[in-house]
Amino acid sequence: MSALALSRVGGTRYSAVVASGRSELLDVRSHALATAKLRALWVLMGFTGLALLAGVRIAHLGFGEAAHAAVSLEAALLPDRGDIVDREGLPLARAFPAYALWFNPRALGDGPPLVKTPREVAEALVRIFPDEDEARLEARLIAGKPAYLRRRILPDDANKVHALGEPALEFPRENARYYPQGSMAAHVLGYVAADGHGRVGMEQVFDSALRDPATRGTPSVLSIDARVQGAMEDELMRGMQLSNAKAAAGIVMDVDTGEVVALASLPSFNPNLIDKAGAANIFNRATNQVYELGSVIKPITIASAIDNGVITNLAKRYPSGQPLMIDGFTIHDSHNFGASLNVPEALIHSSNIVTAQVADQLGGEALKATMTALGFNARPFIELPAKGFPIWPHGDSHGAWSRITTMTVSYGHGVALTPLHLASAYAAMVNGGIWRPATLQRLAPGVAPAGRRVWKAETSARMRQLLRAIVMVGTGRHANAAGFRIGGKTGTAEIGDHSGYHKNDVVATFAAAFPMDHPRYVVIAMLDRPQANAATSGQRTAAWNVAPIVGRVVPRIGPLLGIMPDNTHDIDISDITPLIANGDGE
Repeated sequence: MSALALSRVGGTRYSAVVASGRSELLDVRSHALATAKLRALWVLMGFTGLALLAGVRIAHLGFGEAAHAAVSLEAALLPDRGDIVDREGLPLARAFPAYALWFNPRALGDGPPLVKTPREVAEALVRIFPDEDEARLEARLIAGKPAYLRRRILPDDANKVHALGEPALEFPRENARYYPQGSMAAHVLGYVAADGHGRVGMEQVFDSALRDPATRGTPSVLSIDARVQGAMEDELMRGMQLSNAKAAAGIVMDVDTGEVVALASLPSFNPNLIDKAGAANIFNRATNQVYELGSVIKPITIASAIDNGVITNLAKRYPSGQPLMIDGFTIHDSHNFGASLNVPEALIHSSNIVTAQVADQLGGEALKATMTALGFNARPFIELPAKGFPIWPHGDSHGAWSRITTMTVSYGHGVALTPLHLASAYAAMVNGGIWRPATLQRLAPGVAPAGRRVWKAETSARMRQLLRAIVMVGTGRHANAAGFRIGGKTGTAEIGDHSGYHKNDVVATFAAAFPMDHPRYVVIAMLDRPQANAATSGQRTAAWNVAPIVGRVVPRIGPLLGIMPDNTHDIDISDITPLIANGDGE
């Protein structure tokens, strides 16, 4: 091959090598550039993600703190204790800012704590607070130790104390409990003690919820109607004054739900100021005191006898002209009502003798079963912390009642109950036979506890007739308010103690319901030791002292509860009317 040919071949190879090198260099540069761009993108995405996370976190913290601040502000604006209201929303207990009177002996440094003498300051304070004890105040001032002189003083009183010119008398702000209705429903509400906790009534029952920031902004609603409560207390007080009675109690209860619309115990106390006199009246006679209630138990015995098939003919007559002699005991009536009585007559005259005979036929086991179903062997069922335990016959070693126990219990002796026991029992007697627990909390419309059946519906219907007859022509006539179709039973029981029963000391009770053609409410009124005087026609009995209370209460509360007087109809007692004659009893 010639030199020229070799030269051409070599040049071609060189050119190819050069071209190949450039191509590889371009590939490397392109790959490096792509890698750099990808890395830059990843970095950018990373920073963007971090920024987003930071933004979300900042927003979360901002909104969370704002919400927390809102919750804290809302809690701060709430009173330190929630309200209690009646079923219509009327405030019964509220928290409000108040002042206290504090003695600070160091207010003037090391010098004398008071400008005037302790006696002069104590005298001035008593002029502002007449219920204070001057000697107690003077002693505290002389002692020279920091102390509360008075809790819960009003701004006007604080201004009067300030005008005394004593720097040692200071006025720290406090949240006080205020009861705008004064002593009304005091035994239902209770009070708040100095430690901030509720005592005695629903203040104690609701204490946790009333103090909890999560719930204290919503009022606690009672079943009580303040208007009905006020009327009941007013008429009970009037009855006490007319008869010079020692005490009184009253209840209004919805027969279908067990809601207590009014519950009163007199004398009462003012929960705004628990002084010595008030402290002595905190005991609740409606739920905590047990009494032998007497003849108001007779309808329960008769209802049990009807329900158990012992009474099948109301016209059947029982001997009543002579006292019963049983195991050395004598059972007698307040009057001689004739040689014989049927059951309607026995109820309208309130005959112990006939009721005892019915109970004897019924037997202790059946009567005890009825009273157990009514809760007579246990504390009354209600939210209040103070509930009295009944005096209940225990019977023999097997729990069986003797013949004489059965007969005396049948007319209300030998068993002691609270007025609330009686209210729940009468509600069951007239509502169709269902016992339901009492409650002081308002129930939603249409809601009622299931309860338990005590009597057949037809037994309840018959008892409504008999109770109405007692008020129309029997011992309950003074409760017969026109148009309200009241039915009920009187009961007058002698008070017993270790020395026996005392004829002149009685508990007088009237247990009623209205309107008897369609019962809606039970009304219980009780007077402890009413006295015979001109205002009571010389009588101590329930017929003359307590039945009139119910006769005045029902016309006042009926329209408030949606029950207007109506004289155009009544419960039909036409099958009973031929069996009864007008007459007096207790």
